[in-house]
Amino acid sequence: MGAGLTHRHANPQEGTALTRSIPRKAAGLTAVILVIAIGYLCFWPIPATPVAWQAPTPPGYVGAYAPNTRLAGLRMIDLGDEVGPEHIAMGPDGKLYAAMTSGTLLRMDPDGANREVFAHTGGRVLGFDFDGRGRMVAADAMKGLLAITPDRQVSVLTDRVSPQDPIRYANAVVVAPDGTIYVTDASTRFAPSAWGGTYEASVLDILEQAASGRVLAFDPATGRTRLVAHGFSFANGLALSSDGHTLFVAETGRYRIWRIDGHAEGLDVASGSPQARVLIDNLPGYPDNLMRGRDGRIWVGLFKPRNPAADGLSERPFLRSVLLRLPRFMLPLGESYGHVFAIDEDGGVIADLQDPSGTYPETTGVTETAERLYIHSLHARGIGWMPP
Repeated sequence: MGAGLTHRHANPQEGTALTRSIPRKAAGLTAVILVIAIGYLCFWPIPATPVAWQAPTPPGYVGAYAPNTRLAGLRMIDLGDEVGPEHIAMGPDGKLYAAMTSGTLLRMDPDGANREVFAHTGGRVLGFDFDGRGRMVAADAMKGLLAITPDRQVSVLTDRVSPQDPIRYANAVVVAPDGTIYVTDASTRFAPSAWGGTYEASVLDILEQAASGRVLAFDPATGRTRLVAHGFSFANGLALSSDGHTLFVAETGRYRIWRIDGHAEGLDVASGSPQARVLIDNLPGYPDNLMRGRDGRIWVGLFKPRNPAADGLSERPFLRSVLLRLPRFMLPLGESYGHVFAIDEDGGVIADLQDPSGTYPETTGVTETAERLYIHSLHARGIGWMPP
């Protein structure tokens, strides 16, 4: 060993100081992370500006909605690789049509045989009906109100009310006997094309509660698009009454169904006008599609039950802002629970079908024929059906 090298003995006090410094550093790092997390949850920019509203106390599953298992054990129509038959309807050709999550429109026999792709709009069709010319009239959340001919030619009927007022979130559509086409514009705040899709845009709108949804009317003869009514918290399903001009509108964000005059123009549903009244309030879940059935029935789909935690934040907009900064799987949107029911035009419940297991997920509506009840779903891997 060289003369310049010396042997150094360890200092016990230095070791103790080092040992003590480790938890201090860890505690300091934890504090920094906590400050960053709190800062993110409280101040990170979000596109929505939640407003306070007063949610009614959830009624639970009582009365006409008493728990049952009538929707359990559905039979299934295979859809291949397609998922999410969010809207289903029979066409004038006797074929069954279904709008899928992928944006594909499927066509098949009533029993599911001879399935084929009818059309793909390049967007996401959420609702459709058929007009007197046999065309499919589709509400495409990305594209607006479309017409699809029997030979599969797609054209835009309208995508705006005026040059400065686009249709941002076309959702449901119904064609009246006089040819007028009614369509819901679920949110004028959040367009799915701009906010990552229909789910993300709906979450932003419902948690914000700005009530920017509306009902529009398109006149094919003049090409004019008219504002019928506005002020809905996520305007969703749409059905027509037997008189041909009264509309039923599902307001998803506030758990209710409205009855409005289709002849109205620029109506604010919060104004107390006799042209608009709440038909059913305080539903036990989030209403989605409305579909005319047989014998005067109007079918309603509840895609999820209400969550008391979410209702408890109705008057706390700041906490809803915090929720919007969380991953979407952490949002209190309720458990899967199959539930559809039918009402008459006065709002009386005349049928109620439930599956508490939620085996067929996110039930959004019912299409009724003499042979089958077809159940709509946001995420099912097939079409569930049962005898009527």
